[in-house]
Amino acid sequence: MKKENLVWFDGNIIPQSKAKINILSPTSQFGANVFEGIRGYWNEKNQKLYIFRLEDHTKRLLNSIKMMRFEDKYSFEYLIESLKDTVIKNNYKEDIAIRQTVFLDGNGSWSATSPINMFIAPIVKKRMVTKDENGLNCCVSSWERINDNSLSPKIKVGANYMNSRAGQLEAIRNGYDFPVFLNDAGKVSEGPGACIFMIRDNVLVTPPTTASILESITRETIIELAENELNMKVEVRDVDRTELYIADELFFCGTAVEAVPIISMDKIKVGSGKIGHHTQLIIDEYFNIVRGENKKYLHYLTPIKND
Repeated sequence: MKKENLVWFDGNIIPQSKAKINILSPTSQFGANVFEGIRGYWNEKNQKLYIFRLEDHTKRLLNSIKMMRFEDKYSFEYLIESLKDTVIKNNYKEDIAIRQTVFLDGNGSWSATSPINMFIAPIVKKRMVTKDENGLNCCVSSWERINDNSLSPKIKVGANYMNSRAGQLEAIRNGYDFPVFLNDAGKVSEGPGACIFMIRDNVLVTPPTTASILESITRETIIELAENELNMKVEVRDVDRTELYIADELFFCGTAVEAVPIISMDKIKVGSGKIGHHTQLIIDEYFNIVRGENKKYLHYLTPIKND
């Protein structure tokens, strides 16, 4: 029988089935929670599990807590050690994803700021498998991306993802895999839980953090590796919708999707309609970094010592 996942909940590491949340809590009723999705990668040769950019994810989680005005309960060190302890107890020897969520508990209203609680739930997670092995067929969504004056994309709050849900369901109904959102200025923003990159004339282009996007850790990593490892020119600028149709290559990136090519946009073929040369180089280099194969980036990895 498969061993049940162990999760961190309310200060204890327990079987996942034992973790219970109050159905009348603001997190249950209103999506009043902030979270981080974090990846861990197993290196078979080294027999080590590496958590990717754990400190950066923890800083972003604390920023979300601050912007949501939640009670200041958890320290940076406590958040990191709680996550590491939970992963160690599960004794993983394969790729994982970890959800670390701080939520409003109790019987308060949507405007409450306390009490808060937390769960940390690691699960086995392989690479994202697409319908087409070459990549995703995408569309420009009719839904506008939330912005900093409505529901700030800088905050990884559960309720924000209803915007992504609306666009994703629309895309699927219309026969696409993923949508791309435009912001309130009509410029390209991001996908559902994923930032977007475009390659035109050998230049890597991505929208700025002011384009209603999450301040993405994966996006930041890809910009760094493109410049330093692949010697690519990178432009961070506003992107017009029509540029997506004439791009040489497109791809999404994010902790969940990692890096996934886009092969068509609104039924217009992107480049050759297959994964592009630069995109493949970026994907290969990204996985070299997260698995500890590129020694220059070991400072991004937190090795986990199993029981």
